[in-house]
Amino acid sequence: MNPPQSRLPNGFTVRLNRRTRFAGAGRELIGGSPTRVLYLSEAASKMIEGRTAVVTSTGTGLLVDRLLQAAMADPVLESLTEVDTDSVTVVVPVFGRPHALARLLKSIGQAYRVIVVDDCSPDPAAISAVVHEHAAELVCLPRNAGPAQARNEGLRRVTTPYVAFADSDVVVAPNTISLLLKHFNDQRVALVGPRIYGLDNGIGMNWIERYEEARSSLDLGKHPAPVRPRSPVSWLPGAFLVGRVDALGDGFRDGSRVGEDVDLVWRLAQEGWRVRFEPEARVWHEHRQSLGEWLSRKAFYGTSAHPLSLQHPEAVAPAVFAPWSAAVMAVLLCQRSWSLPVAGVICAGAAWRISRKLSRSSRPNRIAISLTLRAVMGSLTQVMALLVRHWWPVAVGGSLVSGRLRRALVLSCVADAAWEYCRTRPQLDPLRFALARRIDDLAYGTGVWLGAVKGRSARCLLPDIRRNPN
Repeated sequence: MNPPQSRLPNGFTVRLNRRTRFAGAGRELIGGSPTRVLYLSEAASKMIEGRTAVVTSTGTGLLVDRLLQAAMADPVLESLTEVDTDSVTVVVPVFGRPHALARLLKSIGQAYRVIVVDDCSPDPAAISAVVHEHAAELVCLPRNAGPAQARNEGLRRVTTPYVAFADSDVVVAPNTISLLLKHFNDQRVALVGPRIYGLDNGIGMNWIERYEEARSSLDLGKHPAPVRPRSPVSWLPGAFLVGRVDALGDGFRDGSRVGEDVDLVWRLAQEGWRVRFEPEARVWHEHRQSLGEWLSRKAFYGTSAHPLSLQHPEAVAPAVFAPWSAAVMAVLLCQRSWSLPVAGVICAGAAWRISRKLSRSSRPNRIAISLTLRAVMGSLTQVMALLVRHWWPVAVGGSLVSGRLRRALVLSCVADAAWEYCRTRPQLDPLRFALARRIDDLAYGTGVWLGAVKGRSARCLLPDIRRNPN
């Protein structure tokens, strides 16, 4: 189903996000995903006061819709009306772990209809006892089909406008569902996800759990964001999601056991729906505690890259470069005396070409230089990620015979760990954080390579170089 034409209600308020800035005496907005310059008429510029815009008329509605679509602004939850909690049904896929299921159902409470789908658990009687104790509904599958199909079985039984998918190993805050439902004031929103924290089981966290608390694959950060391919937040974890039933259609891809959440988000985005990440809503996830289980799970996540590359070849590339930024990275990796001057010349040429496209701007050269530097920093980050994560087998092998590659690899390892440590401020010493960061990337990269070898395709390992990279 395609999304309806956006009709934002009066009072719907958005705030420009941290990546968006003004230029040209308030008549130009720079930001979004992909980064762009949005030119405002005098009337439109006056609709934005204190970095916020409120829907009060057709004109303000169109502006707010455009800001949302450009990923320049995020909804202000306080401005959105409550959605009736009777309009949502909770679907819980479960395979074993009756104690975790009981903990989840207790956190959800009795305010919602809950459907538990038992994916052929080893002890179905234990699951049944927990379900009946919490007055939920039970659906039993005849064979283990995986979480995607289990969620779909529950979705087929949902009669409400909205559905919440909750994995059994999470705990939900009392206001999580009601906060997420507010986003459906925007009729083009199909799916919303909360921020996912690590669950403290009361006996303290070991070093793996403390690393996951700071740098979990499931924690998408503290800032609200639109979710779409090739944006800062490009997917939502299936651990907890709230969706519009009409938009979801048949739900997750049947038979998929990994990456089904990414696939759903990307399909909705391709159809024109909006997907949102809302960090004010909170869920706690029981992270893996042992090193073996943790690394196995990271590698398992990595294996999703190959099937996703078949379903979404335009979105799954591990890095995306413009031709000029790829050339800059190649020149810098050569580490010759001429590398910096040549890279500077290429960047100057790119800035000049960008400035030619900004003829309407009041200061095209300044904006072009800023956009060029931002692109270079983003490319450097992607190259480091390739060396330490997706391409590590090649990088390690090549570093045995190439001093230049060895220096690039060591620098990437140190710089990446130092940056993430300063950014996340973990409750973990720098040495163990750096160690966890590196083996996290090694495990995920190993999974990517295993999937590529099994699928006999290197597509999920190849960067995308295009003139319009986003």
